[in-house]
Amino acid sequence: MNYLSQEKIKEIRDSVDIVDVISNYVSLTPKGKNYFGVCPFHDDNNPSMSVNRDKKIYKCFSCGATGTVFKFIMDYENITFIEAVKKVADFGGLNINIGNIPKIKTNNKLYEIYDLSLKFYINNINTAAGKEAKEYLNKRNINEEIIKEFQIGLALNDKDKLSQLLLKRFDEKDVLKSALVNKNAYGYLDLFYDRILFPLHDLKGNVIAYSGRIYNREDNSKYFNTRETEIFKKGEILYNYHRAKDIARQKNQVIIMEGFMDVIRAYTIGVKNVVATMGTAVTKEQATLIKKMAKEIILCFDGDEAGAKATMACADELIKLGVTPKVIRLDHNMDPDEYITKYGKDFETKINNPINIMDFKLQYLKHDKNLSSTVDEAKYVNEAIKEIQKIDDDILKELTIKKITQETNLDESIIRNKITPNKTKIKKTPKSKTKTNTKIDKYEIAQRNLIFYMLRSPEVIKMYNNKVTYMPKEEYRMLAREIKIFYNNEGYIKEADLIDSVECDEDVLKALSKVEEANLNEKYSIEEIEDYIKVIRDYNVKNEIKRLTAKMKDELDPIKKAEVAQKIIDLKKESNNV
Repeated sequence: MNYLSQEKIKEIRDSVDIVDVISNYVSLTPKGKNYFGVCPFHDDNNPSMSVNRDKKIYKCFSCGATGTVFKFIMDYENITFIEAVKKVADFGGLNINIGNIPKIKTNNKLYEIYDLSLKFYINNINTAAGKEAKEYLNKRNINEEIIKEFQIGLALNDKDKLSQLLLKRFDEKDVLKSALVNKNAYGYLDLFYDRILFPLHDLKGNVIAYSGRIYNREDNSKYFNTRETEIFKKGEILYNYHRAKDIARQKNQVIIMEGFMDVIRAYTIGVKNVVATMGTAVTKEQATLIKKMAKEIILCFDGDEAGAKATMACADELIKLGVTPKVIRLDHNMDPDEYITKYGKDFETKINNPINIMDFKLQYLKHDKNLSSTVDEAKYVNEAIKEIQKIDDDILKELTIKKITQETNLDESIIRNKITPNKTKIKKTPKSKTKTNTKIDKYEIAQRNLIFYMLRSPEVIKMYNNKVTYMPKEEYRMLAREIKIFYNNEGYIKEADLIDSVECDEDVLKALSKVEEANLNEKYSIEEIEDYIKVIRDYNVKNEIKRLTAKMKDELDPIKKAEVAQKIIDLKKESNNV
């Protein structure tokens, strides 16, 4: 990776308007000097995120999320700082070379183990022993290009080859933790053998698990998956996310499927803005990822009853986050893999003509009822009303109400009277996420306010250096240190530049968020700064007196005890003079 100076990072950030960039992800409305939008980083239904064009920063007044345009893109797209810098440069039309961006690995050995296993399995499928597996894939219209794109590999019939390879390079405990190798009384055995392997990736694109499929024999378990490990949590990933996120952003549309074969099949006809939930009930974490990918979200699950239930469940998770998805239903109980195999690019007609979520839900609620029966019809209407109350889209609500009245010949007022106004919005307001007005003592106020002005004035930084140098609270002490370092290196201070200089360090941003809550006037007086410094020095003196008093009690040497006592007396005099 090429080194990017602070000046270059600033140039890249200044090449874009933070309001314009964030507007690509979140709808913003001007209010005074700032722009406000729904914060994408917590379950927010009221615009609590403020974007300041002049300061080039954003802040959520509910969850505390703070940063520059780089931090916003990092968190929204789950990418690294340098990847976010590259994206912002692209937004700004800057042609910069920052080299190849490597995948970020932690010090967890499991990533290395999976990286080596992937190379091993890919090599297997490209040998003579992999010919039958490739022929099987080709018969299923999965060609060489798709095999390479999805890094499809092969576990051979030898049941310990991978075990031997991994144990030569890694500690046994790490190899066993990977869930790729089992140990029994006879030795070590590979988890996968004689199966085509489809790697599963985390959000960064690191391989973290596999799904193995039989291809040359009968077996009760067609697919066999890696169990969950330290790095593989099924409910926290989406299959193909790392490939699809940029394409989904460009199209402003993402298609959600159930299985990885559905995704792979979609790729064969050029549909690449697609991810899969891995066949489990959609979790809140997955729904949050989906929400961030694009504004238009289309659910395309299996066409059978189980697929309809999964569609309902996934839709409800998204609706809780304020997202109203659309739905594709496939004919003849087909799954997307089967449908695309049979009809090919006709699948794109389905994509271009999804049904709205309420039309789908009404169909689903009717499917097991006899609407000529008064009891079933009443049950249908009551269930439909519950679904109407979940959505925030007022137009969709109105259309759905009218549709139900036309179907049932009920008076419209009866349905309206059963619908609680704004029930969903009231229910979904996350009180636990809202900042509470917790009291803070005078010492914290002094630290917070002093840093507020340090971020705005070199004069205050110099006063801090000369008269304080030490903040009592660790988070403010750390932030003050970063401000000093930045000012010493750059010769000026600006909040946005400071944030980017530490590459959006989470601890620094948390402290900054607290400082910004002070919401003080930009102008200050020297007397005001002196007062903050006196309060901080008073705390430090009292804390040192407390420490020395405890030390004196434990001191047995009378001379040393007297020395400590004199220090305490001197500090008390200093405290009285503060």
